[in-house]
Amino acid sequence: MEISSLFKAMNVSASGLTAQRKRMNTIAENLANAETTRTADGEPYRRQQVVMSEEKTFLQNLEAETKTHDKLARTEHDHLRGETDEAETDVFHGVTASIKKDPIPYREIYDPSHPDADENGVVKMPNVDVIQEMTDLISAARNFEANVTAFNASKGMMKKALEL
Repeated sequence: MEISSLFKAMNVSASGLTAQRKRMNTIAENLANAETTRTADGEPYRRQQVVMSEEKTFLQNLEAETKTHDKLARTEHDHLRGETDEAETDVFHGVTASIKKDPIPYREIYDPSHPDADENGVVKMPNVDVIQEMTDLISAARNFEANVTAFNASKGMMKKALEL
């Protein structure tokens, strides 16, 4: 058994920890800007959201490229050392988190005394819902705790295996 395969569970948990930390930081930024009506580009703050996806390995990326570009096609199945393609694609490698802007339209309120009000007295407010953000923050914190528990369980199993 390869040593690196022993650490796969810990790597998956670590990627989950990183993704949830990014999610919590994004939520904190949304909450901090919930009332920001003017950013550097002159528009109200636009809510950001974290999108999580499966982490791809080098072999999975290479296979995807060979299907679209024949220049990288392999002539022999075993040209790359390591596990076979079938075994490699069945293994989960963790998650990656990317941030994108939420397309929900801005909220509009009537406040003619506001400095950012238009000629009709309407102010565009950020599309941040504080209740939704707080709910998401609780969910992210619990997911983070679950990943810590999984990481510690993997570590405990490895320690027990070394005692044998």
